[in-house]
Amino acid sequence: MTRLATPPAGDGVSSTDKAPMPEPWTIDNALTTYGIPSWGAGYFGINELGHLTVYPEKDKARQIDLYEVVEGLLEREIGTPVIIRCADVLRHRLREIRNSFDAAIKDHGYTGAYSCVYPIKVNQQRQLCEELRDAAAELGFGFEAGSKPELLAVLGLTENQPQMPIVCNGFKDSEFIETVILATKLGRHIIPVVERFSDLELIVKHAEQYQIRPRIGVRIKPSAKGVGRWESSAGMRSKFGLTVTELLRAVAFLKQHGMADCLNMIHFHIGSQVGDIRRIKAAVNELAHIYCELKKLGAGLDTIDVGGGMGIDYDGSLSTSPASVNYTVAEYAADIVYRIKSACDTAEIPHPRILSESGRAMVSQCSMLLFDVLGSSRFPTDANVETVKSLMDDEEERPQPVLELIDAFEALDRPRVNLAEVYHDAVQAMDEAMSLFNLGYLSLPMRSASERLYWTIGKRVLDLARSKGDLPDELSDLPRMLSDIYYANLSIFQSLPDHWAIDQLFPICPIHKLGEEPTRRGILADITCDSDGQIDKFIDKKELSKPILELHELKAGETYYLGVFLLGAYQEVLGDLHNLYGDTHVVHVSFDDSEGAGDWNIDEVVEGDTVKEVLAYVQYDAEDLIKAMRREVERAVKNRTLSVTEGKNLLKFYSSGMEGYTYLE
Repeated sequence: MTRLATPPAGDGVSSTDKAPMPEPWTIDNALTTYGIPSWGAGYFGINELGHLTVYPEKDKARQIDLYEVVEGLLEREIGTPVIIRCADVLRHRLREIRNSFDAAIKDHGYTGAYSCVYPIKVNQQRQLCEELRDAAAELGFGFEAGSKPELLAVLGLTENQPQMPIVCNGFKDSEFIETVILATKLGRHIIPVVERFSDLELIVKHAEQYQIRPRIGVRIKPSAKGVGRWESSAGMRSKFGLTVTELLRAVAFLKQHGMADCLNMIHFHIGSQVGDIRRIKAAVNELAHIYCELKKLGAGLDTIDVGGGMGIDYDGSLSTSPASVNYTVAEYAADIVYRIKSACDTAEIPHPRILSESGRAMVSQCSMLLFDVLGSSRFPTDANVETVKSLMDDEEERPQPVLELIDAFEALDRPRVNLAEVYHDAVQAMDEAMSLFNLGYLSLPMRSASERLYWTIGKRVLDLARSKGDLPDELSDLPRMLSDIYYANLSIFQSLPDHWAIDQLFPICPIHKLGEEPTRRGILADITCDSDGQIDKFIDKKELSKPILELHELKAGETYYLGVFLLGAYQEVLGDLHNLYGDTHVVHVSFDDSEGAGDWNIDEVVEGDTVKEVLAYVQYDAEDLIKAMRREVERAVKNRTLSVTEGKNLLKFYSSGMEGYTYLE
């Protein structure tokens, strides 16, 4: 345990190198710490009060204070957790996609049109889809349906919108296709996509039955591979689509029925959240050449659907990490337009209309989850060596591991100490202490003293190392080991299922107190009784992720609020009922600049599930349960284990609980 020698270069950290005095904490520090300018994409910032704000149109003069929104909702008896959905952000994002493609079309002299269709599987919530429909009507956008229920929803949603494109993907039965054919006869611009050859046979059958010439699309299986978590959805082994051989057979089949001109669109998909633009360019290039070849064979093609895949920069790194993308919307649009134009010009084929199914890119930024912290726990890091020494006087024998922990603690005050070596000695001593305890040779007070010394040494080592700059590799596990646990009033399984299921990173930060330096480091644990219900990976400006989040000290009488952002895609519709925690409240807000109105307006409130509602999902009848409890109370009153008043109060709480929020209030 020699610690007095100067360590070689790169070996540990010395505690005697004086660090410069820290500068006062500023709003800029908070912006950098939480990476807000990077993942926020211009939609989020911090105001002079230290509150997180939304810039619905990326205009700092028009902002919504999220802390003010939460406080306003509480006055209206709408508590957290709550999803805030900002329609202004949604509309701005749709215009950004529209403008990017319009600019690319103009810059490259492209003569075809562009439209983006929203796959409602990304988030089928009615209020969101209605907002999107209204904006889509102005921008020439449309919808995509991937199932029979989604098709029926989209057809009803787009009443009096015959020009709005509707793309139908996914497996189809005869009823599905017959509905599509009849909707075509109704005057809808609807395109069934052939995923299997049997789809085409049904389309032709019903088209001939109803004497209609439908618009038909066909999905191909590209040789270009996807990338990231969903790469298996592309390539020759993908779940959907036709091979080139099947594609040629489909063209021949349509010619036999005099319907080759009805084959209007080819489509493909290389995966969701594609992070590398090179994969997109390669796939689009292949698709464009297939389009030209089919056009020469007599297909009546006029549209290329490049599918989904345009990702979101969740971690702000603008990289190919699973939580990021290495391109902008403008670059995505320019590359697609250029690749298709180049292939068509070479083949002397007219430029087709371009469709994309950029659901994640359309809606992710508009929704965020705000929640309160219920409390925290932390390891004891305030050991007093003199107290430990006095406790040892009561022991028959002074335990060697405890002596070594005391030595390691005192070594931190010596000059030129090697912090990594001290920490390693403490780890070894703690392991030996636990072994002695498990063998019956260490008393419970000595185990307690060992743990307190160990955590205190770790905290001091971490503080000293941080004061010098970056942590050396030898100490990289200390932040995680010493982190606090902040208990969050939410269910990760309900509100962030992708974090639990696929380790998706989402931006998380406080929505207030951002003008104050966060002095704690912690992870987040939800209120489910499941060990997986925690968040211990957070976005980081230097690494792919970090194991802790910078947090503020909790104060008595004060509610601490955090937010999770970029949640508009998939999270609401994939959430489950683990522990019977249901849907959270959803509040639609918009910027309101009318005189005297303040900066935000509540457009709609969708109250979260009640206990009664989630019980019904799993086939419980609330009235039957109340009757059963009433019988139990009456028996208790009769047996004098409950008074009449106590029984009445219990039934009152039980009945009112059925109508209450599933989260803690």
